[in-house]
Amino acid sequence: MIMEFLEPAFMQRALLAAVLVGITAPAVGIFLVQRRQALMGDGIGHVAMTGVGLGFLLNSSPVWMATLVAVAGAVLMELIRTYGRTRGDLALALLFYGGMAGGVMLIQVGGGSNANLLSYLFGSLSTVSDEDVTAIAVLAAFVVLVTVGLRRQLFAVSQDEEFARVTGLPVRAVNLLVAVTAAVTVTVAMRVVGLLLVSALMVVPVAAAQQLTRSFRATFVLSVVIGTAVTLTGTITTYYQDLPPGSLIVLLAIGVFIVLTALSAPLARRRARAAEAASAACDAQVPLTRRPADDVTV
Repeated sequence: MIMEFLEPAFMQRALLAAVLVGITAPAVGIFLVQRRQALMGDGIGHVAMTGVGLGFLLNSSPVWMATLVAVAGAVLMELIRTYGRTRGDLALALLFYGGMAGGVMLIQVGGGSNANLLSYLFGSLSTVSDEDVTAIAVLAAFVVLVTVGLRRQLFAVSQDEEFARVTGLPVRAVNLLVAVTAAVTVTVAMRVVGLLLVSALMVVPVAAAQQLTRSFRATFVLSVVIGTAVTLTGTITTYYQDLPPGSLIVLLAIGVFIVLTALSAPLARRRARAAEAASAACDAQVPLTRRPADDVTV
């Protein structure tokens, strides 16, 4: 049967989670790319590992606990970025590595296994539970509401903070909102692509879309389409082939980036030739005006 992958309950949960991740990761990633913070998701993923470990230790939901810890870590990262000055890089490094090391330790102390650890580091679609899907859906709804409802404000601050501040936008609050939304997105995606690969899914579809598009809206839409396509394709492929879902999804996204980059080169040359032709046509069509005095013979 062509659609047999829809029959198992775990695949239904996995496909729903994949769609939500494919939408939310690029929707947030486009603002991180604009802010030149493409690796922010990677840092938040390290911190979120401590939340996963706390979930095992306290016998609570690792997704919700990871969300709380990731949000706190993202806010701290933004504050360090704003006020850290010369010691900011060191503070961020301690936060990232400490979060990862603490998470691994807490998982072991809380009775988790290496399989549990790997499933959160690199994703494991077969272990996505109904509770995970509920948490992912709620968190994804928050991300979509923020990125779509406040896209103008987020774009303005991501492009030029000083100009946004002059226009009256609450730049600090918007920056914190971007950090919180990125943290939520990391926890949404960790069950599908894993904490170590989530940053790639936030950035690569956006970079791929930018090869063909020239406006923010078009880039936003195309990056979401690419993200959804690769997560669904990767999820379905792992049903038939014993492959790691997170790695496959990221490799598919990189493949799309390579293809679109190859296609964009002749497209760019065609646009350049069209622009040159239009400029030459404008120069050739100089309007000639005649004054009434020109017809008077003295």
